[in-house]
Amino acid sequence: MKNYDDIINLERPESKFPKMDIIDRAAQFAPFQALNGFSDDIKEASRIVDKKLILDDDQKELLDKKLQFILNNKNNLSVAMTYFIKDKKKKGGAYYKIKAIITKINIVEGFITLSNKEKIKLDDIYSIEI
Repeated sequence: MKNYDDIINLERPESKFPKMDIIDRAAQFAPFQALNGFSDDIKEASRIVDKKLILDDDQKELLDKKLQFILNNKNNLSVAMTYFIKDKKKKGGAYYKIKAIITKINIVEGFITLSNKEKIKLDDIYSIEI
């Protein structure tokens, strides 16, 4: 320790600047994100979407019979319905189940209207439980 004998017992130098608050001091060591938006892209890429299921002829026929029953009984039936909503960012989507009252079925334009004014394409309906 012969090399440091001249400075080993000196007092610590004082700064000319006022002491920084602990919070401000900690902000200097906050994590730095070099690639802005990269974590969002990773989350989006890892998000899982469902493929739209294709109904076979028997399922289509059963669904058609239920829609005809609803058309013939115009007393605002409450139904539980499973339908597909296409994802806006990825290929695929998700299936949703809703309990609602069907107020209108428009076969020509291919959609149904629910009591909450939501329109669902007939092609997106997977099942209806009356």
